[in-house]
Amino acid sequence: MTTDLIPPPAPPADRAAALRAALLTDRPGTLTGLYRRTFPMVERHVRRHGGSGQDAQDVFQDALIVLYEKAVAGTLTLTAAPSTFLVAISRNLWRRELQRRRQLPHTELSPAQAEELPDAEAPAEAASVLDYLAQLGERCQSILLSFYYHRQPLEQIAATHDYGSVRSATVQKFKCLERLRQAVRTAWAGTADLLAR
Repeated sequence: MTTDLIPPPAPPADRAAALRAALLTDRPGTLTGLYRRTFPMVERHVRRHGGSGQDAQDVFQDALIVLYEKAVAGTLTLTAAPSTFLVAISRNLWRRELQRRRQLPHTELSPAQAEELPDAEAPAEAASVLDYLAQLGERCQSILLSFYYHRQPLEQIAATHDYGSVRSATVQKFKCLERLRQAVRTAWAGTADLLAR
């Protein structure tokens, strides 16, 4: 067998550029190919280190997003194959997840604590963020929904609500958001008190 038939490995810049071009021209096909080649390795690693198949899927999807964003932005530097990059990112993400899980306290609720918790099936007692938002008043509701839900620019919100400047609308949005956060914190403090007993 002669070595003339085997092409030399592509330089790192060419690998990244080729991957970027492939993602831009055929994103579904490229991502599917990467998934088929790489996911089994990631799943094997995660399962060997105490994870589940769902954990492996979550980690791999996060790694795939990192690869995709870097490739499309043109900031990706590959010194090896894209699958090697994905496995390395997945391993790091899984290591961080394991560290995070170790830091979480694993305490069981006593039967008395479990009885004091609000019933999950009682919608009258459980308030959603929209319930807290409704408590803020019409103006705050409108500003926060316009900005966060409808994704309106602050210039448009300032004009709609008759603010003199975009800065005024920004300050009012911040005040409304702080009032919403405080309402949620107050509600959760009551739940935390129940758990502390």
